[in-house]
Amino acid sequence: MIIIPARLASSRFPNKVLADIQGLPMVIATAKRVESIDKVAIATDSKEVIDIAQEFGFDAVMTSDIHKSGTDRINEAANILAIDDDEIIINVQADEPFIEPEVVKSVYTRVKKVKEEDENILMVSCYKSIDNSFANDPNHVKVIMDVNGNAIYFSRSKIPYDREAHHDYYGHLGIYGFTKKSLQKFCKLGTSPLEDIEKLEQLRALYFGEKIAMVRVKSKSFGIDTKEDLKRALNQLA
Repeated sequence: MIIIPARLASSRFPNKVLADIQGLPMVIATAKRVESIDKVAIATDSKEVIDIAQEFGFDAVMTSDIHKSGTDRINEAANILAIDDDEIIINVQADEPFIEPEVVKSVYTRVKKVKEEDENILMVSCYKSIDNSFANDPNHVKVIMDVNGNAIYFSRSKIPYDREAHHDYYGHLGIYGFTKKSLQKFCKLGTSPLEDIEKLEQLRALYFGEKIAMVRVKSKSFGIDTKEDLKRALNQLA
């Protein structure tokens, strides 16, 4: 199942999940991008989002308004929906209205492989090559990997520091894959200092010594964190 966390409160872009994307609320545009992959549900703390989701034919679940992250929110939704422990759950951020279905499928496939072959991996996410303009932007998260393709660290800063300016940078896409069992494990870890400092939920897993497998993808999409991001994305689409 694909679960999209959608809260209205956003310090940088209030009510962004309802921003207009070619005639659709952003959360609905995102849901429609991925509905061919698996069943989609929207997890929210807003009655307005519930009503809009149902208007467009998507399942929606009312969740708490005090969650620290979108992953905590989808965990509550997964429990309400009584999803089996072995079922694959993909967290697609509501602010990814231009995400390519192939990107989400690649994460889904990797979770399936992890489920069958490597229980030491807690979760799966993905990344793409980015240019310097994106790497310098703190709204776009960077990631570095180890030799096995697992995440070492995520940051809003430009990582690693390149003294000779020859390094390729990798941008993180806000797609997370779990089984229901590993999702619950993640949420039981509690929050971490790094997560609070960078405001990046995935750092919780790394702080507590868990592994995140990363999948390299090709994508023109990026998360919409600000009104400027939205303008840039719509211009790019046009």
